[in-house]
Amino acid sequence: MVIAALEGAGGWGAGNRLQIDFSLVINQADPGAPRLPIIRTRDFFSPDCDDVAMPVPRGGAIEGAAGYTCDGGDCHLIVADFAAGRLYEMWRALGVSDSAVTGGCLAVWDMNRHYPDSGRGEACSSADAGGFAIASMLPTADEVFAAAQTRGTLNHALRFILPNERIRRHTYVHPGSHTTGPTSGGPLLPPYGARFRLRPDYPLGRLPSEAARVIARTLMKYGMFLADGGDIALTFEDDRFRQHRWADLDLDSHSLFGIQVSDFQMVDGGARHSDMDCVRN
Repeated sequence: MVIAALEGAGGWGAGNRLQIDFSLVINQADPGAPRLPIIRTRDFFSPDCDDVAMPVPRGGAIEGAAGYTCDGGDCHLIVADFAAGRLYEMWRALGVSDSAVTGGCLAVWDMNRHYPDSGRGEACSSADAGGFAIASMLPTADEVFAAAQTRGTLNHALRFILPNERIRRHTYVHPGSHTTGPTSGGPLLPPYGARFRLRPDYPLGRLPSEAARVIARTLMKYGMFLADGGDIALTFEDDRFRQHRWADLDLDSHSLFGIQVSDFQMVDGGARHSDMDCVRN
């Protein structure tokens, strides 16, 4: 019913095309990266967000920008500190100075922790509207290249995005932990946290490259979770700090256009949750 309802509502955003956005950057902090306090904006919500200093490596970038200045849009700032086992993700990071990071909600994730079904907390947001860790679901050019050599898959699910009017109003399902006010879809449309899995008999030969087939096989095995609101369905990592390039893998924003909403099945996620106050785990 959910798949049919989403089809009836218009399907994917961007003209009902499974389009890819390559603008998110995962910056990697070394032990010498300066740790900067944050200057909160009105997009910082308590107790959902974390008011702690974050490491900011030199020469990095905000989503969609050449450096650390927001050029408009969601302007996610993602920093992985592997030495400390922490992932820092900020929504609407306006910019970085020598002394501080100015921005909205900062979510800090412990890479060594097995989180419960409700993530950082029931009804709690993150830098993603659905309450997820963004970086954990972003394909990178290097991992897709490696999987393509063996005709394999990635080892994680992906995230996907729908227009707010095609997301069930004020509802989420685990492993999502949050919903938003702008959602306005009816009761048969997918809630935040919904998991879609590509049908196992999807004809992979329709896809234009082995890299595209890696993504399709991953969607068959692990699926993708409804994580945010917007028009472009899929988000992959910007390749500027990677060894391999998306262009060399013959993967671009149009490579998955042939995959329709009707090619997916929705995995039963259990109980639906509605708006409530955030309770951190």
